[in-house]
Amino acid sequence: MALRGRFAAARGAWLVFEDEAGFSMTPPQAKTWSQRGHTPVVRVRGRSRRGISIAALTCYKPGHRSRLIYRPRRDDGRRDGRKSFSWRDYRDLLIAAHQQLGGPIVLVWDNLNVHKAADLRQWAAARQWLTISYLPPYAPDLNPVEGISSLLRRGWLLDVAFSTPEHLDQRIRRGLRLIQYRNHLMDGCLAETGLTIAPA
Repeated sequence: MALRGRFAAARGAWLVFEDEAGFSMTPPQAKTWSQRGHTPVVRVRGRSRRGISIAALTCYKPGHRSRLIYRPRRDDGRRDGRKSFSWRDYRDLLIAAHQQLGGPIVLVWDNLNVHKAADLRQWAAARQWLTISYLPPYAPDLNPVEGISSLLRRGWLLDVAFSTPEHLDQRIRRGLRLIQYRNHLMDGCLAETGLTIAPA
């Protein structure tokens, strides 16, 4: 992957990783310490499977500040509503990233079916500014966006009983906004994968 980084740097491109994560209103179960016979209990008003999916991009380029670009998608609870991102959602996210980054993109993502959809591949093939590469199967440890999701779960979403979908949405957006302004967190997520981006 260091070679991929050199290729991106040589082209003046951003090396961009993508991943999706789902966040539910259902409180996570956790283990903790307490006095014997006094199990701590967190009471919530109701359980809901409704939640939010986030498609996020971590963007790296030698000599530039790391960037985080994301799009949320809320599950409205309707059976006929789409819960996952469509190929058009990914297209729109990549167009927005290209506009914000102002340069070519080398995109690295997993082998999700929608990532390989014929319409998306046809659209991508017609874009000279976009090069797509796929991670090996079952290799989430090579994707720094996994670290962003982990930061959210262990930080801004930890120990919170969400009362409404809006409450969950607000906490996720707040956490992502704060991560966007903390370069060292995004750089740390890349370092955690063991990958490096070498200068040209």
